Amino acid sequence: MKKILLIILLSTSIIGCDKKSLEPIPPTSITEADAFGNTQRILQQILGMYSAVKTSDFYAGRQNVNMELRGEEFLNATLNVAAGLATWQFSLTPSNAEVQLTWRDAYAAINRSNIVFEGLQTTNVIPDALKKQYQGEARFLRALCHFSLVGLYARPYWDGNGSKLGIPLRLNAEKGGNNNIKRSTVAEVYSQILTDLDFAELNLPVSYSNAYDNTTRVHKNTAIALKTRVYLAMGNYAKVIQEANKIVTTTAPFRAASGVAHQLSPSISAVFSAPYTLPENVFSFAFTTLDAPTTAGIFYNPSPNGSGHNPLNPAGIISNAGWKSTDARRTFNQLSGTSTWLRKWPKNPSSESDYGTCIRYSEILLNLSEALVRQSNSVESQSIALLNAVRQRSDPTTVFTAGSFANAQDLLDQIAIERRIELLGEGFRSFDRLRLGQSLLGKGIAPTISTNDIQYIWPIPLSELLINSNCVQNPGY
Repeated sequence: MKKILLIILLSTSIIGCDKKSLEPIPPTSITEADAFGNTQRILQQILGMYSAVKTSDFYAGRQNVNMELRGEEFLNATLNVAAGLATWQFSLTPSNAEVQLTWRDAYAAINRSNIVFEGLQTTNVIPDALKKQYQGEARFLRALCHFSLVGLYARPYWDGNGSKLGIPLRLNAEKGGNNNIKRSTVAEVYSQILTDLDFAELNLPVSYSNAYDNTTRVHKNTAIALKTRVYLAMGNYAKVIQEANKIVTTTAPFRAASGVAHQLSPSISAVFSAPYTLPENVFSFAFTTLDAPTTAGIFYNPSPNGSGHNPLNPAGIISNAGWKSTDARRTFNQLSGTSTWLRKWPKNPSSESDYGTCIRYSEILLNLSEALVRQSNSVESQSIALLNAVRQRSDPTTVFTAGSFANAQDLLDQIAIERRIELLGEGFRSFDRLRLGQSLLGKGIAPTISTNDIQYIWPIPLSELLINSNCVQNPGY
């Protein structure tokens, strides 16, 4: 069989998918046949796909940090170019580091998933059901990467109903050459993302045998959860409701009735504390002392726990009078010096072992809450119940009723506030503003960016244009 270079994780003994199996081990070059030649090596290929996604410049932290820096909740205290200054102040060029490194790592992870998917098609050493499960994991991770890319480098779905240029869809393993792929439309990219997630939902397991794997590997409910986010970005609220109803009961206490029993944790602080495997954490990337890239904590924390790059904006959501001082989520906001810092990911200086948050159940409840209102254009009772579930977990003294809102827009405004509070620092602020066609607000010395400004989306990186003659730049760059 043709030899290709595969980066695999080899272990002297593999008993299960425990924490050891996710720690990095020196790469080895082997043939494709050997890489998929026995069950242990195949499992290492699967775990390697997750490692490819959780790099320093992607889902270890920079992906969510970059999305937050485009919003208005954080300042840039150090004005450090290496800490996303150009992203924060909307002065990006095609040669900026974050523009090129995010693209590089996302497509490397996509290629890793494609290699594994294709390698599994030719192996006969594992049962077909397990093969389909592993391929479902590959398709989920590919979808996550494509979704992250199209959200940064392409116009939002509302602009032309997906007709604008998206990103190159790389659906086959790159084994040398084949670089010249044109950009698909935004609609085509979203269609492929949903095709991958539907495949994943169909073939992934209902659950794993332990809480660690239920959090750090994807299962049916993980695919469903991500679909609610994708459909929300498209403005397809009927589909958000349809997907969310699979994993959210109709009445409180809201939970997933099948598969992994996702539900809100009684304590918000416990969600961001070891062992990080509560049912609220639908999907997170695990890190250990031996597997510690640059995570979100280094940006959001002051010295000695971080580098002191990005304190909270005093004019941002922390200034909202409705966010009570007794709200448990306020405990994440800690004063150090003259600035307030987000401490969801405390980052011990000697051990960057905070998990990388990707999907939480509270997001799903808020996705559904918003979709119900937008679909019905009314002050919808279930939407209020979902909003209350998230708010009252941390602030039991606040109770919203139908009388709290004069109309549907009032309720939508409150849901938006709740998203800003609940999901602060997790990469949602610019995502929410772009999907709703809102300007990116100024902060500090950074200007407000209108929806037709070239900086509303990222440029295609120069590194891609140099090797892909079919790829064109975003207008204005």
